[in-house]
Amino acid sequence: MSSDDSLLSVEQIDTAYGKSQVLRDVSLEVGNGEVVALLGRNGAGKTTTLRSISGVIKPFDGTIVFDGTDITSLPDHEISRLGVSYVAEERAIFPDLTVAENLEMGRVNRDDGVFTIEEVYDLLPRLEERSEQLASHLSGGEQQMLVIARAVVGQTKLLLLDEPTEGLAPQIVEDVLDIIEHVSDQGIPILLVEQNLNAVLEVSDRNYILNKGEIVYEGTTEALQADEETQQQYLGIGASISDEL
Repeated sequence: MSSDDSLLSVEQIDTAYGKSQVLRDVSLEVGNGEVVALLGRNGAGKTTTLRSISGVIKPFDGTIVFDGTDITSLPDHEISRLGVSYVAEERAIFPDLTVAENLEMGRVNRDDGVFTIEEVYDLLPRLEERSEQLASHLSGGEQQMLVIARAVVGQTKLLLLDEPTEGLAPQIVEDVLDIIEHVSDQGIPILLVEQNLNAVLEVSDRNYILNKGEIVYEGTTEALQADEETQQQYLGIGASISDEL
């Protein structure tokens, strides 16, 4: 992909936690409407990449450009206002608010979301059924649906998803993949970190693989599916590729 076609361009970033360097010369691009997966073994640096893009942690070298704006040094709240929505692995809901109130929080100061709340309910009737329940009373799968839904009722231009299907029952996984596909169908690009390789290959257009903080592979989903050697070398049999960083 040409950088001119990219909504997000990450160029040769280095990121560290204190004296421990995690990312080395990482470059990747995400174009409009794409679902791009970031894969790798445990500790490869996938989550650190998402945190670097969203402004949670700052790279000490390299640049990150989003929609024509250099966001490398911007604070995370300013990056969020530009339309970058980071859905972290921790499922950060507002536990003392209802489902409906959580969704309304996603619309604060954002009048032109990807979906209306009514459209989210049509897509995820389980959330509508529980709209008046406190978010803390939802199951883990329902909370995951809620945090993604809250992101897409806002003015999201880029969705960063960290392990959205981790620990979920198979049917809930399918619901989450449906959300990803619907968001992508609206032209919203997604950068996805995911431990379920089968799920990734179901929704992704292109894929990067991180190994020890460096990009070692880039290719289409079709190419990765056919490349068993790369899967075994960098992802391992069964592709259990969760990231603790």
